[in-house]
Amino acid sequence: MNIFPKILVLTAGYGNGHLQASQALSEQFEKQGAKQVVTLDLMKEGHPLLNTITISLYNKSTQVARMGLDYYGWSYYLTREAEYDALINRSLNILGRKKLFQYIQQIRPDAVVNTFPFGATPEVCRTLGVSNFTVITDYALHSRWIHPEVDKYYVATEVLQQQLMSKGFTKNQIHVSGIPIRKQFDEMKSDKQSVLVNNTKKKSILVMAGDYGISSYMEEMVLSLLAIGDHEITVICGRNEKVKHKLDALQSFHPNLNVLGYVSNIHEYMSNTTCIVTKAGGLTLTEAISMRIPIFIFKPYAGQERENAIFLSEQGVASISNHVDELAAQIKGLIDTPLLQSEIKSRMLALKKTQAASVIVHDIMETIRQPISVSV
Repeated sequence: MNIFPKILVLTAGYGNGHLQASQALSEQFEKQGAKQVVTLDLMKEGHPLLNTITISLYNKSTQVARMGLDYYGWSYYLTREAEYDALINRSLNILGRKKLFQYIQQIRPDAVVNTFPFGATPEVCRTLGVSNFTVITDYALHSRWIHPEVDKYYVATEVLQQQLMSKGFTKNQIHVSGIPIRKQFDEMKSDKQSVLVNNTKKKSILVMAGDYGISSYMEEMVLSLLAIGDHEITVICGRNEKVKHKLDALQSFHPNLNVLGYVSNIHEYMSNTTCIVTKAGGLTLTEAISMRIPIFIFKPYAGQERENAIFLSEQGVASISNHVDELAAQIKGLIDTPLLQSEIKSRMLALKKTQAASVIVHDIMETIRQPISVSV
């Protein structure tokens, strides 16, 4: 096997998580000696019109779900336990097949890595004799990730490993690696974070407002958090100009409120915060766990985000709320109880997987350089 392999990393534009995971992996492949690394948004390249429509539906699903039309959540739970060869999965496995076949023949990669559940990948790779690997970017398992011809899985927790083993995969086919996150978060030291937090005069709450599709309750949320007491609130709106415009009006009346748009150094803001209010995307949650920041999830969306939230809540590192008063009460309880903060940080340490992107890439490189016998 080529000691300087070519790698094809597959991703999708449904949220930023898959894109960030694929970028983290691509950077590591280059760092660890891959000859060529190609990142492919398979839906965008293979089905551009369908990709545009489905991404639009995905982005709007969070808004219409608040109005009772939760089509994304319904579809997620209806298909969660479906067999890989069920009609719905067989139909979806066709997507991207032709384009993937063309790319593999053109690039001749030594391995294909999925960061999105493309069922076409293991089938095309098996036909062409190419190793394929799947990196699950959530804390919950869905049938779309499961295919008997995946050579190896990389997962966040031992719970996911056990779930995959119950589906017929061997322990050797599942590596509990953690979820690959941006290198800035892996490079931040937990002990540095603790010093920064302990030395701040005021407790700080970080709100990821850009994650929320509806701006109507953001003002109410921020006012409730400001009413807790003597602490600072930083709200990062990202590219959500509607939310930022609403909150900018509050900033002049509340000196403890700092409203920001898009920032490239989110890891630095996270390193100085007492807790974070965010949606339950797998990558953001993993970044918070990596930096041992207590997590508060407000109205988690149905589907993988709700399941992520439930799992981390059961692990004692995240709190879920459905009303702003409930959220404010939970955060006040954390701020007023240093022992609780320490307990949550300790639980996060048990969940934390260090340098996941590096670990995954190293394992893949070793696997394709020295092929192992895998029972399927």
